[in-house]
Formats: sequence, structure tokens, C-alpha cells
Amino acid sequence: MNIDFKAPVLAVDTVVKRFGKTVAVNGLSLDIRENEFFALLGPSGCGKTTLLRMIAGFEVPDEGRIRLAGTDITEQAPEKRPLNLMFQSYALFPHMTVRQNLAYGLEMEQLAKSEISARVEEMLKTTDLQALAGRKPAELSGGQKQRVALARALIKRPKVLLLDEPLGALDKKLREKMQLELKRLQNEVGITFIIVTHDQEEALVMADRVAVLKDGSILQCGTPQEVYERPANRFVAGFIGVMNFIEGEIGADALFRAGGEVLACDHNGLKRDQKAVLAVRPENIVLKSDGTGIAGTVVDVAYHGLDRQLYVKTTLSAAPLQVRLAATGAAAAQTGAAVSLGFDAAACRIFQD
Repeated sequence: MNIDFKAPVLAVDTVVKRFGKTVAVNGLSLDIRENEFFALLGPSGCGKTTLLRMIAGFEVPDEGRIRLAGTDITEQAPEKRPLNLMFQSYALFPHMTVRQNLAYGLEMEQLAKSEISARVEEMLKTTDLQALAGRKPAELSGGQKQRVALARALIKRPKVLLLDEPLGALDKKLREKMQLELKRLQNEVGITFIIVTHDQEEALVMADRVAVLKDGSILQCGTPQEVYERPANRFVAGFIGVMNFIEGEIGADALFRAGGEVLACDHNGLKRDQKAVLAVRPENIVLKSDGTGIAGTVVDVAYHGLDRQLYVKTTLSAAPLQVRLAATGAAAAQTGAAVSLGFDAAACRIFQD
């Protein structure tokens, strides 16, 4: 394979995939960089798994091209591509030990026994599996199986590693631990990771960049901070994390009005005398002690350990606004309490879509 290191490690160019009359992927284009941890994020049916399967070679695009390190692989067989796909089910061989599972792919490539042994030992050390090398899958926990499956995928040294919901079968605590473990391993081995997930927190924690998909198209692609703090549209704002939406309108004076209140906002480029929605995250709303903010009543409080989520009824919207405060600073904000809310214009987004 002739590798062009000036090109993106993976380039998806206006790819379309149809299943009957259903368009699963709709003219999607995407460049992924070398050694990047990239997340494809979206709800069920958005096209993320279909896209991953086309990159892996298990589906062929109806239109468009896919290039790996500058080489067109659109119609190349999966086994000919220098990439690996790790499934959620792990698919470990139950009759083989951990060491044998890792060695199997290299044996199929007919590498020298000395090289196989060296690479297996190296990968056992990298993934902290040395003490488990003689065990079979039935003797392993869910997290241990996940590490074996990852080690088996990495040992062949693929240019790109594809991960399809790799942590979905784990419990919350173990999933959080493995998120950090995956990121550590990716940095250590220096391979491009592309992960498919519907878990927003998972994408924000692990990825260098995130692409949010809906109906087979990318709505926004950027760093986790960009996507979270500056969502491109209402769907992205609502899909990533928790968001308050306040229905209103942009007046002739370019100010946003809702529920009899005039709210500070970033209205640049928006049409005047048009309906709009203001989006603000719970952590960006504060309780004002001087009474100059928006009047409200606490209708519920949810305790989350380090913080409390207040649900505050105001004239701004039919639904209570969610306000996230540090637990130590929310002692006075009990159910039934009268409060005053405020938020910075820089922390808000206004949409007219």
C-alpha cells in the first residue's frame, strides 16, 4: 500500500448508503487525523454504525469514496484493510486462553513464532493482562474481557481501530474506569481510534473530536468543548448534556423576550421579529442574592452528591428551569423557596431552527 502521510489517515468523501428506500448515510464527508481519538455520536438510527461498517468494509457505499492514508479502499475486502473492528460482544474464543486469543490473528498471518511471542508479551504488558494470560474468557470479568478484546485488536498494529459501542455491556462504574483506560491506551500505542457511541459522556471524556450525527448527516464536528459549549443547532444542544430551552422571540430591537422578561443573549445574525429559543445549561444559571434576577420558586430538588439539581418554576417557560449548584452552596434552596435567577449572555445560545 502506498501511504501518503500528508493526507488525513481516513477520508470519507460524500458517502451515501441506502437500504431500500431508507437513506442510512446521506452524502457524508469526514476527515480523521492520524493518532486521533474520534467519536461518532448520535441516537439510534442516525447512521453511525452503518458508517463504521463501510469504513471496515462490511458495507459498500452506493455513492462516494473512502480513502485510508490516501489509498482508495472503498471496494476493498475487509481482511485487506489495515484496520481492525472491535465489536461490543468482544467475540473471544471460549476454548482459548487470553494468550492464545491474542496470538491467533498473528498465527493466521503466519508470522514467525518468536515475533508472535514477543508481540503477545508486549500487548499483555500494555493492557495489564500478564496475570490473566493463562485464563479462559469464562474466568474473566466483563472489564477483563473488554481489555482482552482490545488487546487482540491492537496486536495486529492496525492503522485505524474501529470500536462499536465497546463499553455498552459494562456497568456504570466499570464503564467510567474503562473510558480512561481506553484513552490511556490510545495515547500509548499511537493508533487512530474511531468509536461509535450514543453515550454523550463517553464521547466527551475520551474523544479529541466528536461528530454528532442525525438522519445520516453530520450536524456538527468539533472538540468536546466546542460541541458542548457552542452547539451548532437546537438538536446538538439538546442531545449533548442537559439543556434548558426557553421559547421566545427576537424583537425589532434585537433583544430576546420571553415570559415578560428581556434576556441578555448572543443574537448576532438572527432575524428580528422572529420566534427563537434560548438555550442555557443548568450549571450556567446562578442564584442572585440581590433580587435583581428572574423570580422563581423551587418546585423540586435532586441531590447528586457533589451538586444539587434545582427545578425552578418561572414565567419564562412551562417546564421548570434546571439549575445545578454545588451541594454546599444550595442549602437554602429547598422546595418551596423563592429564588432569583441570573445567567451570563456569553453562556447562552439562541436558535431559530
